Amino acid sequence: MSVPAPVAALIARLPALPPSMVAAAVLNRVAARYADPQSLAPLEGKAVRVTVLDAGLAITVRCTGGRFVATGRGVVPAATIAAALADFMALAARREDPDTLFFARRLTLEGDTEASLAMRNLLDRVDVAPVAAWFTRIAARR
Repeated sequence: MSVPAPVAALIARLPALPPSMVAAAVLNRVAARYADPQSLAPLEGKAVRVTVLDAGLAITVRCTGGRFVATGRGVVPAATIAAALADFMALAARREDPDTLFFARRLTLEGDTEASLAMRNLLDRVDVAPVAAWFTRIAARR
């Protein structure tokens, strides 16, 4: 499943802050429940961007004081995690392993390695299987 080009073009034109705000809220809940201060230390003071390549979507958050806040596109991230929507969904549904996608060059980690791995590990704790199942049902209707 990939994002149709017209939809991606529209998404790329939308403001970056609203999806980043949602991501920051989700990450704060996940961090409060599953992370300890030591696991967040590599992220402290750093901006991390998650890019959905085929959707034209870039979500950027900064970790400050163990909490995540949304930032805009103008911020230069310390680390970037990027993949296509289908690959992020496969990760979320636990159908793919992050290391397998990384070595297949379908998932990229750039910049501060320690920060990107800390973010990847935090994202891996998110149970988004219900959301992935919803997207799969929507895609099946096409």
